[in-house]
Amino acid sequence: MLWRGYSRLQVGKETPLPPLSEAFLNEATRLVRENQTVVIEDLNVRNMIRNHSLARAISDAAWSDRRAMLEYKAAWYGRTVIAVDRWYPSSKTCSTCGRITTAMPLTVRSWTCPGCATEHDRDVNAARNILAAGLAER
Repeated sequence: MLWRGYSRLQVGKETPLPPLSEAFLNEATRLVRENQTVVIEDLNVRNMIRNHSLARAISDAAWSDRRAMLEYKAAWYGRTVIAVDRWYPSSKTCSTCGRITTAMPLTVRSWTCPGCATEHDRDVNAARNILAAGLAER
């Protein structure tokens, strides 16, 4: 059953957390317990929701709530959450040689660095760059 339909059935009743939030709550606790530092990307969620093709998916994911939950859990366990600047070109920077590609549309999911000829998956490369940038800020 979709959560939207479930919430309509629960009007006037005490409602539990949606299944996604419960799963992320457990995941956030695990992440914070197992790591001294958690590095995330500072996203401008309000502006991202203006993109009508992504608005529902972004809203359903509750990214702002997830960040708040991570920060709360980190404070609780004495850990650190570092937010990398939203303008950092994490997807366009080669994690091997550091070369920044000038233009890369969102449709490009994998690319080859022209500097070192390393094949990159866009998301994995961005994750590596965000981690490196966050640890450099620390």
